[in-house]
Amino acid sequence: MFIITKRFTRAKAVGSVLLLGICLAGLILLAGACDRSEEVAPPSAASNDERLAYLAELGWEVDAEPVETLHLQLPEEFQDTEYDAYNTLQLTQGFDLRKYAGLSVVRYTYAVNNYPDRSDTVQLNLYCCEGIIVAGDVMAPGENGFQASLLFPAAQ
Repeated sequence: MFIITKRFTRAKAVGSVLLLGICLAGLILLAGACDRSEEVAPPSAASNDERLAYLAELGWEVDAEPVETLHLQLPEEFQDTEYDAYNTLQLTQGFDLRKYAGLSVVRYTYAVNNYPDRSDTVQLNLYCCEGIIVAGDVMAPGENGFQASLLFPAAQ
């Protein structure tokens, strides 16, 4: 039987703790990188032409110029506000307004010309922040009104 002894100094103890900490930090960062789902870059909306191209890709035919352009300040907190319910709709289409809480956004409202089986007014809203589209919806005001995602109805 052999007995091996090794001297464990304070410097070696500190070095071991530091090495262990670095290893743990590396594992945490690696786990976080593996856990991230690939995020799709938000659509660009720096110009009206880019917004119109995005809507055309989705199948929408809209008037070339917005009916209304409105500058809004998003609240810091969405909980228990109308934005909380609206964000639920946005999450279904890959947007999340909570990322932009407290920031200024611009809402561009377009008249829709090709909503299936609907002859009355249908509008499409795009919310843009710093040149990218961060939310959107299609809506019809009035008695038989609705609010839906940007997905063209034939695709739903």
